[in-house]
Parts: sequence; C-alpha cells; structure tokens
Amino acid sequence: MVLPAAGFSQTPMRMIQIFVTGGTFDKEYNYINGELFFKDTHLPAMLDRGRCTLDVDVKTLMMIDSIDMREEDREIIAYNCRRSPHQRILLTHGTDRIVETAHYLAKVGMDDKTIVLTGAMIPYAFGTSSDGFFNLGSALAFVQTLPVGIYVVMNGRYFRWDEVQKNTKTGFFEETA
Repeated sequence: MVLPAAGFSQTPMRMIQIFVTGGTFDKEYNYINGELFFKDTHLPAMLDRGRCTLDVDVKTLMMIDSIDMREEDREIIAYNCRRSPHQRILLTHGTDRIVETAHYLAKVGMDDKTIVLTGAMIPYAFGTSSDGFFNLGSALAFVQTLPVGIYVVMNGRYFRWDEVQKNTKTGFFEETA
C-alpha cells in the first residue's frame, strides 16, 4: 500500500518504507477463548486514523510474535531492508525481541539507511489503552529526523541499537549506557 502525500513526489529519498513483522502491535483478541492471534496488520487503518500525509510504502514481511522469531526471520528482515530503495525504514516488531533484531541489523550492516524499530505492549485492537498508536507516531517522526543508523523507538523516546534494553519489571525501554 502506498499513500502519497499532497505536494510530495514519491521518490526513494522521500518515501518511508514500513515493514510489518507482527508482534503485539498487530494482535487480535479472541473473545471466546481469550487468546491473542494474528489476522491482518492494523497499519493502514492506523495511518488513516492518524490522518498521515507522509509517503509510505507498507509491506507485511511476517506476522509472528517476536518470542518465536528465529535467525531466518531476521535474515528476511535484513534482506528486505537492504533491498529497499528507500533510505528511511520503519519496522513494526514485537517488544520481547526487538533489541535482538536491532543488534542483528547492525551486525549485518545497513550502511546508508535510517532504520527505526517500534512496537506495542498492548495490542492496537484494544483501542485507547494501546500504546501502539503513540509509538507509531513517534517512530514516523524519528525515522524522518534521525541520522543514518539503527534505533528502537518506544514510549516517545529513541534509543541507539546498542544502548537500549527492555526493563521486564516495568515494561518500559531504557538506556543501557
């Protein structure tokens, strides 16, 4: 899905590539058995609801929980990031393994890209209690303004890939350095 903004050309330098990988961000709730599951990404609806006027190209790479993410999945992510003609890339990702994927992308090298990974602790489908909408908006702003590099964006803050950890007691992301 490509959403062009008025007055902007759709060039690789302007457009933001968004890759969807799943995570809590895109989970649905089964009201019968109480389980969370994946159906489709919420990204297009979120961008519409947020009245986003950025040029974005949304592509779903996978819909998995990051706890289940393996090396092969990270290879798919890296391959698509490297292959994208766009310099600015936003990845939606599960928060449990988001830092590991950021480390992987740094290890394999993304020389000329600004890559921002973001996620949610509460599914977007849960409505106003979800942090997903806020994190997506923050990530879109940061991917446009940060220099080349790999970052994790959560809770309105950005962190360099090598200076971030998820505090499993509080559920917030924090600097390690």
